[in-house]
Amino acid sequence: MFHALLIITVALTMLYCLLILLYRRWFLEIIPFVAPEEQDPITSFSIIIPARNEANNISDCVLSILNQNYPKELFEIIVIDDHSTDETAAIIKSLQSTNSNLHLISLEAHLKDAPLNAYKKKAIEIAIAQSMGDWIITTDADCIAKREWLVQYDAFIQHQKPVFVAAPVMFFRGNNFLAIFQLLDFISLQGITAASVNAGTHAMCNGANLAYQKAAFYEVGQFRGIDNIASGDDMLLMQKIKVRYPGKLGYLFNQKAIIETAVMPDWKSFLNQRIRWASKASGYKDRTIFWVLLLVYLLNFFLLVMGITGFFVEEGWYHLLILLLLKTIVEISFMYPVSKFFGHVWAIGWFPIMQPFHILYTVLAGWLGKFGSYQWKGRKLQ
Repeated sequence: MFHALLIITVALTMLYCLLILLYRRWFLEIIPFVAPEEQDPITSFSIIIPARNEANNISDCVLSILNQNYPKELFEIIVIDDHSTDETAAIIKSLQSTNSNLHLISLEAHLKDAPLNAYKKKAIEIAIAQSMGDWIITTDADCIAKREWLVQYDAFIQHQKPVFVAAPVMFFRGNNFLAIFQLLDFISLQGITAASVNAGTHAMCNGANLAYQKAAFYEVGQFRGIDNIASGDDMLLMQKIKVRYPGKLGYLFNQKAIIETAVMPDWKSFLNQRIRWASKASGYKDRTIFWVLLLVYLLNFFLLVMGITGFFVEEGWYHLLILLLLKTIVEISFMYPVSKFFGHVWAIGWFPIMQPFHILYTVLAGWLGKFGSYQWKGRKLQ
């Protein structure tokens, strides 16, 4: 029995390592985008920020966008207050007195108590319907934008002529175990996102930093067909646009375009976030992503099973350690250039220590994302 388990795990490990080496090659092939200095900005943006009980973050987020090195007449900010019970709306109203391009929409007023599972998608749809820009950018209320953020988007759009742009997101540096664990996990996800989008293999992105033509959003039917899934306002929409506009997706690979956000404060919040991300897997029409996610899940599941059988099988842990060593070496070869881009090379030393925790969390989050429910922003969702 253990012999069969070992053969399966070895096969999965080899496939996984080959995949990671492929992502590494794709990532190293990315040419950093540099905005031409002589290029005048012409793109009109509507930056949409869904916010639910974000009084502690919303001011810093909005101010980082208002202070962009970009013509005020070419961008607006639309904050959609999603049934907040704190001072989120009041903070935006106070900022509106000195910023005419800042707008506030109440989601509650539009829904009139109608039940939903995908509140964020509905909030974005309502905001887009009232937007003035030709391009939509979405970000989250706990994010901070660098001053050249919109300049980089405008230059990329003018130069590359895409209809959808994914861009980098990274956590602020943390100094405790959970923060470093999340940082390393996110570095891996962001590296795969950049590599896969640049290579044109599959559509990945993060709703904290992405942009798309408003016309393209309506052309693909908005969120119709994916509005039953609570998450997926980013990747599921990206897949719809990729089908309609093949070859018109891009990745803005520039450090000035990085959006920074905070890590989850505790393990419960972290797991709920990752379960929420995993829950949209059933909506992926891109089968490449499905097979990649299945490979990752099965590998971690079988490694976990090997760890358990190690208590009962002689040399069981010996074989497990060899596989983990191989997996770790290959992953670090990929993680190092990604972490260098994001300025977090210091965290790589923690990576081997995090392996057992990462295996357990991947199996748990993947299972609950498919078969369970989760809490997010005070709501129970599926």
